[in-house]
Amino acid sequence: MRGVNAGDEDAFATLYFRYRDWVARLALRLTGNDADALDVLQETFSYLLRKVPHLRLDGRLTTLLYPVVKNLSIAANRKRRRLTSPSSDNILAHLPSPAAPESPHRDLLTLLGALPEPHREVLLLRFLHDLQLNEIASALDIPLGTVKSRLHNALNTLRTDPRVQKFFAP
Repeated sequence: MRGVNAGDEDAFATLYFRYRDWVARLALRLTGNDADALDVLQETFSYLLRKVPHLRLDGRLTTLLYPVVKNLSIAANRKRRRLTSPSSDNILAHLPSPAAPESPHRDLLTLLGALPEPHREVLLLRFLHDLQLNEIASALDIPLGTVKSRLHNALNTLRTDPRVQKFFAP
């Protein structure tokens, strides 16, 4: 970070290449759209550049980047909904989507999708993005106790659902 704050372009490039895939995957998960995810990726690192030379990092960079990616993804989703509102000439938008192909993990994905958003978000940050509980609290700007409670409730919901049991059976 010292190199980035000192204006070292190679240091910023190293940072970009180290975190771009993480940002892109998170943006894709939050937007559900490849083009929007790429826009979020670009805007995230533009935001980071605008913070230089006063950027101070107290923890992992992912803790700083998560709320940026989340907020930019929310904005991208709003923009897409505004621009793609249904019109009479876009008949394809009114057709039902084809059924998703059968997957052995379909039940797990369905159950994850059914979790309340705050619980799912904490669960994914902990186990998919490998953030520590204090980093999640910092990234979401919520108390540590709230993070623990949401994680506990999400795991409890998953543990008690019989559709998930088959993933953990020996």
